[in-house]
Amino acid sequence: MTVEEKEKLFGDVDSLLEIYKKHDPINAIGKFTIEEVKATTIEMLDFIVEDKIELENLKNWMNTHDFWASPASARYHGNVKGGLAAHSLLVAKQALSYAKMLAENFMESKNAEKFSFTAEEVLLAAVAHDFCKAGSYSTESRKTKDYMGNWTYETYYKVRSDWRNLGHGNESVLLLLESMPSIIKKRHVIEAVSRHMGFSDLSDMERMNYSNFLQNPLVVLIQIADETAAQWWDL
Repeated sequence: MTVEEKEKLFGDVDSLLEIYKKHDPINAIGKFTIEEVKATTIEMLDFIVEDKIELENLKNWMNTHDFWASPASARYHGNVKGGLAAHSLLVAKQALSYAKMLAENFMESKNAEKFSFTAEEVLLAAVAHDFCKAGSYSTESRKTKDYMGNWTYETYYKVRSDWRNLGHGNESVLLLLESMPSIIKKRHVIEAVSRHMGFSDLSDMERMNYSNFLQNPLVVLIQIADETAAQWWDL
C-alpha cells in the first residue's frame, strides 16, 4: 500500500462513515428498521462503487434475492426479519471503523508492498460476506406454551431443505460475482469474502495453507468486523 493509496482510503472511509452516522440505522441494543438499513446501505454503495453498471446489477441482485428481508441466522445473531441486511451493514461499519488503524499498522510490516485495499473493496466485501444466506431460510411454526402455560403457535426460521451451498464463504463469492464479475480480478477481495469465518468454515485441505490468507489485510479486517458485529450488538 502506497502513501497515496492510504490517503485515498482514509478520505473515502471518513466519507462512508459520515453517511452511516447521518442515518444512525442501528442503535446500541440492535434495534433497527429495514427501511433505514436499506437506505443507508444503498447510499454508501452509490457513493463509493465506481462501476455504475455493476452497481445497478448488485442492487438488483439484492432486491431479487430476498437480501433485505432474510434473517442472518436461524438461532444466533440477527435471527429476525431483515437481520441479514442489518448484520451486513454493521460489518461494513465495523470494517470501516478499523480500516485506518489496520492500514497504518500493515504499512509497517514486511508485506506492506504486497497488498493494498480501497474503501470500495472494504464495503463490498463486508456487504457481500454473507450473500449465501439471502433467501436460504423458510418460515416454520411450532406449538409451544406461553408464559401463562397456554398452548400457542410461534414462528421460527429454518434453513430450507432444498438449499444448495458450496461452502459459506465460497458461495457468497459466487453470488457476488453474478452481479459484479470484475471482482474476479481482485483476488484479495475474493479471499476476504471466502475466508471471513476463519477456521470454522474450512475443509481439512483448506486448513493446510490457511495462514497464507492472513497475509492479506482485508481478510483480517473482515474477520474482525464480522466477529465484533455479531457479538457486540444484540440483533
